[in-house]
Amino acid sequence: MSFRKRSIGLSRTPASSSAEDPSAPRPAPAQSPPISGVRPSPLDGRPTTSTGTPTLDSLLGGHAGLALGNSLLVEESGTTDFAGALLRYYAAEGAVQGHQVHVVGVGEQWGRELPGLVGAADAGEEEGKSGRKERSERMKIAWRYERLGEFGSRSSGSRASPAAADRASSAPSTPTGARASISIPTSFCHTFDLAARLTLPTPLPLHFIPIPSGAISPFPTILNYLRTTLSDSPPQIIHRLILPSLLSPLLYPPSASAPHALLPFLHALRSLLRQYPGQLTCMLTLPLDLYPRTSGVVRWVEGLCDGVLALHPFPHLMDASRDATNTSGGKGERGTNEEPQGLLHVHALPVVSERAGGAVGEDMAFSVSRRKFVIRPFSLPPVLGDEEAQMGLGNGEGGKELGKKEGIEF
Repeated sequence: MSFRKRSIGLSRTPASSSAEDPSAPRPAPAQSPPISGVRPSPLDGRPTTSTGTPTLDSLLGGHAGLALGNSLLVEESGTTDFAGALLRYYAAEGAVQGHQVHVVGVGEQWGRELPGLVGAADAGEEEGKSGRKERSERMKIAWRYERLGEFGSRSSGSRASPAAADRASSAPSTPTGARASISIPTSFCHTFDLAARLTLPTPLPLHFIPIPSGAISPFPTILNYLRTTLSDSPPQIIHRLILPSLLSPLLYPPSASAPHALLPFLHALRSLLRQYPGQLTCMLTLPLDLYPRTSGVVRWVEGLCDGVLALHPFPHLMDASRDATNTSGGKGERGTNEEPQGLLHVHALPVVSERAGGAVGEDMAFSVSRRKFVIRPFSLPPVLGDEEAQMGLGNGEGGKELGKKEGIEF
């Protein structure tokens, strides 16, 4: 039995003036301005940056770039410097995007040798030539299978294009002032020319960290510099750390290769990458001829890096690759650079998720030209028949037999 009056409703606690009305529309959160050279991963949305090499970006676990807060180790056997070319692409991309590039152990001369930026007209002309070549060599197949398996083919196919055009025509037009306020994003990955030299901006984005001479271990000085720089840096500034030819006797003292000096440095560097996951990336190279993969130190280095690649150039193509890099891009260059110049083995990939297993275990090959470092699956050319026998059949008695076969009916 209820003792309250039917005509009186239950009293509610008065809402405070500071409480939000659930029915009121909430203001949209303020979006931070986009950072130059950084875009979300197509897999999980984590921020990624380009290495300056499009084919290397597509190889890194499906993230279309190197995820921030990760490191990439490039090993190389032989006396070539293909890994150094990847480092220069990486540094040049960071300088163009306005990132802070920190290079350890080398002087300013290394920074003056960064590849020059290719203009939009030259890059478009090169892409047009490659596109025409691909179209000329493409098999004539049905239009519905032509773009099968490509990213965005469903939205950009021929069936969706009329609907997209209708939606675009019916969409309200954006005012001129609103268009002016929207910032046009810059290119994520640029094209560089190894034969040209990059013109650096006036606030020099390159910082060279010298290796102290006479010190037992040069790594504490490097770590102190990185900690101070990252702590004083704004969160929207991206930093790229480059360590060319790690443990090389030309740059490092013999004591640097000792495990008690090297391993704490790599652990501390990994800690900095995890402490600043949206600001710092690292790329380093290691000569395998001096430190083979069978040694325990190299195994520890590989375990403390997020991604590990190994370059194995072909000995009979080393001279040809040097000539191709220094030529001016004629017919001889195109004929040489189409051939693979070495094998690339993927030992580990950064941020391997369940949605992207990567190319671990696959046979990959690489080739270097003036304007691109291409990584593609390796395959042997088809074995042709005996050319001398074919020539003999065409010039001798076999030629008559070949002529008789033209009238054969099937």
